[in-house]
Amino acid sequence: MLDRELTGKTEEFLKLKFDDAEHFRENPSAKDYRIEHTYRVANIGLEIARKEGFDETEMVIACLLHDISYCEEFGENGWAEHGRRAAAISRPFLKELGIGEDRINDICYGIAIHVDDNADFPGERTPFALSVGDADNIDRFDVYRIYEVLAKDSFLEMTFDEKFKYCQKRLSRLRQLFDMEMGTKTASELWRSRLSFYVSFYEKMLSQLECSKQVLD
Repeated sequence: MLDRELTGKTEEFLKLKFDDAEHFRENPSAKDYRIEHTYRVANIGLEIARKEGFDETEMVIACLLHDISYCEEFGENGWAEHGRRAAAISRPFLKELGIGEDRINDICYGIAIHVDDNADFPGERTPFALSVGDADNIDRFDVYRIYEVLAKDSFLEMTFDEKFKYCQKRLSRLRQLFDMEMGTKTASELWRSRLSFYVSFYEKMLSQLECSKQVLD
């Protein structure tokens, strides 16, 4: 069961950090996106925790904090470091919440490794820790991201041939990702479900494109 007091304090801490970030004040849409993504990841993490028997409060807290380092401007190689920076920012806050040191380390380790599977302190790749990155990855392949990626890549401005090749490339990459290892059975099922939807979307897009140039037998 969720401890709403602890998760509420975590939400307040996250939003305060983001509100104080100068680059987010200058680009509020980026802050809005990061908050929205964070909540989606937290809800995915909560689903994993409930089905796998993890502590729901700790998982939601870990997911809420996984990108808190976006309160800082990334320097050279900053993006690759943002998991480790998020863990460093989170640790003193987690101590203030009164969470036990062993659980703090598991939470922080999951946050630290969610970008490139590396941490700058000792820890174990427990199913709980792996689930932070799993929830983040699962959100990257949800319905909203289809729209976001197509808009970012200016799909509507592409020529017909460019659109066709783009969809083929996306399909090839998605099929390679289908069997990516996850930390739990629940995450694996969610991952395959999201990837299947993505594959179906781009297969239908290719089919529609084919029908846009010729009469098919």
